[in-house]
Amino acid sequence: MKIATAAYPLDWFDDWSDYEAKLTAWVGEAAQEGADLLVFPEYGAMELASLDGKKVAGDLEGSIRAVAGRVGSSYNLHASLAARFGVHILSASAPVQEAGAVLNRAALFGPAGLIGVQDKQIMTRFERDDWGIAGATGGAGPLKVFDTELGRMGILICYDCEFPLLAREMAEKGVEILLIPSCTEALEGYWRVRIGAMARALENQCVTVMSSLVGKEPRLFAVEENTGMGGIFGPPDRGFPPTGVIAEGVMDRPGWTYATVDLANVRTVRDDGHVLNKAHWPEQEVSLARKTQKPAA
Repeated sequence: MKIATAAYPLDWFDDWSDYEAKLTAWVGEAAQEGADLLVFPEYGAMELASLDGKKVAGDLEGSIRAVAGRVGSSYNLHASLAARFGVHILSASAPVQEAGAVLNRAALFGPAGLIGVQDKQIMTRFERDDWGIAGATGGAGPLKVFDTELGRMGILICYDCEFPLLAREMAEKGVEILLIPSCTEALEGYWRVRIGAMARALENQCVTVMSSLVGKEPRLFAVEENTGMGGIFGPPDRGFPPTGVIAEGVMDRPGWTYATVDLANVRTVRDDGHVLNKAHWPEQEVSLARKTQKPAA
């Protein structure tokens, strides 16, 4: 498959048609380049708050309500574009309100429509302290595995990719490609997520796809400044680059980063790589169990 992962800048819209035109242009460009899978970043949907004006977009609770109220229309647009261009799209994540909780949710679409949604599991400090976003302990849905025409996928939203056991759960269920939409204000935040993405590709001998918000939009609360670029990573083993970097963009430059990936290479390294990280994972538990055993009397 050919993958397109975004370095996506937030914009200010005066009318829904402006948002529709932007998204259509982005999807159309990637489709014209032959992309099969398009990955948008975490919190990219926050630009929808602009449609309710500066006062709402500059307020925490107001912007969450405004974006959550437009998620349904956004999903309809994504579904329409996926069908029109014959592609799979991971939407930019958005805050949604459900059963009294606010969740950070991304949706995966295929040419036939919505495939499913994934909620972020573990919140960063600003999400839990300032936004009140609910994670795995507060109402977020469980990790899911998505069977698609392109392969078996999982989604780890930003901070989630920094926790190895989340990726491991999906790898044990046969996931071969992990989608990692991110939103990071500072360079160190970008590198935390990227290091996590590359580590998960190494440990699970899979492909990871990281997208990023980029640029500044001071009128949008909590996403005023963003740093990052797109990246596609794999295990440094046969069939993959020795660095593990399949493709990367240019820091803070908006646009798509492309790479063609053959998931047969994932199966090859899992079965007969120079190392077998995925297969040897349980040996950690054996080693640690020995350390905790009491010596015989």
